[in-house]
This record gives sequence, structure tokens and C-alpha cells, in this order.
Amino acid sequence: MANNTARLYRIEALIRSRGHVSFKTLLEELEVSPATLKRDLEYLRSRMGAPIEYDRDLNAYVFGPDVGAGGRQELPGLWFNESELHSLLTAQQLLASVDNDGLLSRHLQPLLERIHQLLGSGEGVEAADRLVQRIRVVTALRRPVPSKFFERVTTALLHRQRLHLRYLTRGRGEVSERVVSPQRLVHYRNTWYLDAWCHRTEALRRFALDAIEEATVQDSKAKELAMKRVQAEMDAGYGIYAGGRRQWAVLLFNPQAAQWASREEWHAEQAGRWLDDGSYEMRLPYVDATELVMDVLRQGEQVRVVSPTALVAAVKERLRAAGALYLE
Repeated sequence: MANNTARLYRIEALIRSRGHVSFKTLLEELEVSPATLKRDLEYLRSRMGAPIEYDRDLNAYVFGPDVGAGGRQELPGLWFNESELHSLLTAQQLLASVDNDGLLSRHLQPLLERIHQLLGSGEGVEAADRLVQRIRVVTALRRPVPSKFFERVTTALLHRQRLHLRYLTRGRGEVSERVVSPQRLVHYRNTWYLDAWCHRTEALRRFALDAIEEATVQDSKAKELAMKRVQAEMDAGYGIYAGGRRQWAVLLFNPQAAQWASREEWHAEQAGRWLDDGSYEMRLPYVDATELVMDVLRQGEQVRVVSPTALVAAVKERLRAAGALYLE
């Protein structure tokens, strides 16, 4: 098997270094039979996702045009770029973490096995296990969701049915009953949320799945909303908070923190600029200051809110309250 793995790498190296390689040349270089070479090429394409194509004009094998543009990198037994590898491993951990009591195993196991297969190399399952052990995706502060509720929510979402929820609104400490039409699931900072049309308030709302106390799938069809509308209403704010009037915050990071802040994405629509003293100014939108204030506080003395005035006041008040806890 080790020889097979080395041969697969050799095929990749020949095509990459020369740009295009004929079938005859590959046979000569690898010293294998035509049948073996055909199996190797098929394995690279179908099992490892290698973008190898046959160019009739050149009468040779080449890499597809997405290799240069996508910046693909070679890892042992893998054909993933950085974001694809992270997404795959994150998906594996997310799916495994949902199944707290085994209820979802019958649904998740085929997909987990497929991911496991994709992570494997020519050495089989052992190679996949070693790779997973050497790559860690941290999921700190995760709020587990009972798998029975996760299953019901996803069933209603995929089958386009309404849900009856008993839901705890933590901010007010109130439990309410409501019927919702699921629109999409959101996974944000290791927590699952459901964007749904609430038939009680006649508006889009975001529900934390871990705050669901009971969920029942109804026979009635869900109200359909255009995804563009869902995105426009639910993604305009900062973090998980949606709805309300949009405002723009201006943050100023000191020169030390600027080295990292200039590379971070706090919001998809943020804009930044370097100042003459080495500090970094970031401008980003928000509709609810709660989460933005928390993220600013995490930066300590390394960031200052410049505007708007209400956001400055909110940060000051939180700092004052926190400082009061340590007064003797």
C-alpha cells in the first residue's frame, strides 16, 4: 500500500512540475501496466478529488484551471485547501457533538463515515484517525442542544413544515408558546440558532436551539420567505443580533493590537485604515450593541470606541460596573 501511495504522489508531482504529461510518459516513468495507471488516475480523481483532466489537444493529462485560482495545497492523502479542510473537520465535530444521547446516530453515521472516508488516504482508516488526531478544531463555550430537538427542527426545516415551540427567552426570563415556520439553521460561535417566521409576532425571529424546552413538528406547511429577505433582515447586524436600525461603529486599535485586528474579520462589511501612529481604525455595522460591546471589552485597553456616542457610553458603563466589583 505504501508503494501505491508513493506512486500517487509521483503522478501528482509529474503533472504539476511539467504542466502536462502523456499516458505513455506516465507509464515509462512509473513502470506500471496500463491497467494499473488507469486505476491510479481514477482513484486520484474520484476518491481523492484531484482535479486531473485529459486534454485532447495536448494528448496529455493536466490539472484543471481551478488549481491555480483556488490555491490548492497538498496534504498527506488530501486534496483540500485550508478553508475546505477546516470546514470538513468542523462539520465532523459539529455532527458528532449534536448526538449527545445517540438518537441521531442512525442519521449521522453514514455522513460521518463519508467524511471519515474523505479524510482517509491510501493507508485506509488508520490514516484518517492519525490525521484527525493531529488537527484540532476548538469549540469552546459550546451550548449543547438535546438531539431530539435538533432532529425535530431539522426535520421541519427540510420538509418545510411548521414547528410548535415552547421557548425560553432568557433576557426576560419568560417561557412562551409559539408556532414558527423554519427558514434556515445558523451555527455561530459554537451555538445553533434557527431563523424562523414567528406566526405570533408576524415577523422573522432568531431562536437559540438550546433555549427550546419543547418542539413539535406540525402537519401544516411552513410559510415560505425568499432567502434574500431572510439574509437582508437577519444578517444586517453585528454577530447574532438581528433586526432594528443599523448603525456604524468606529473602533481604534492601538499599534500593538493593530497587527492582529487588521487581519481579523469582525463583520463582512467592515472597512479599515491604518493611521500615521501605527494604530488601526475599523468601521463596522451593528443593530444591537450587546455583542459588540462584549467583543470590545475582551480587547481591554487595546481598543477604544470612537463613535457613536451611545456605544461609547455603553462601553463606559460596562467598564464602570466591572470595575466596581473590584473596589475594596
